[in-house]
Amino acid sequence: MSTTRPYSPGDRGPESGDGGASGAPGGGGLAAPSGGRQARRLSLDGESGVVPLARDFARQALHAWGWLPAASADQRAAAEDVLLVVSELVTNACLHAEGPDELRISCDNKVLRVEVSDRGAGQPAPRTPHRAGRPGGHGMFIVQRLCLDWGVARTPGVAGKTVWAELGAPA
Repeated sequence: MSTTRPYSPGDRGPESGDGGASGAPGGGGLAAPSGGRQARRLSLDGESGVVPLARDFARQALHAWGWLPAASADQRAAAEDVLLVVSELVTNACLHAEGPDELRISCDNKVLRVEVSDRGAGQPAPRTPHRAGRPGGHGMFIVQRLCLDWGVARTPGVAGKTVWAELGAPA
């Protein structure tokens, strides 16, 4: 389900401040603000090898939040979906938006949210019509298929955007 809504239904937008979580490459704090929401943030600005860096960061968060090691095939698949979505969003920022600035991952008991901020002006969208045999152009189609919802948030007067995606927590 492609969307241009800046936030998913019922969401009030990005968490204000840093949500008590921060991260430098290879690091990142874990916070559990009120309501049981846990969040991590990783600066990618000026880093090299950002896709594997982002995947490793997301994997560490999934371990900290109990998604990994997976106890079942469904839980393993849910964690792999998160890692794939992180890879696709960061790769898109590299290819189409002057590189990613920041990766944010937050989770409550039901939904995991991935956000990638960049300085690009473009609007991500799945390539239509989607042709599985054609090389490239599958990233947002994959995100659309794996996620409960996704969209783009922009702040008036600020260059760039945040592409967000939400995935369901494993049962």
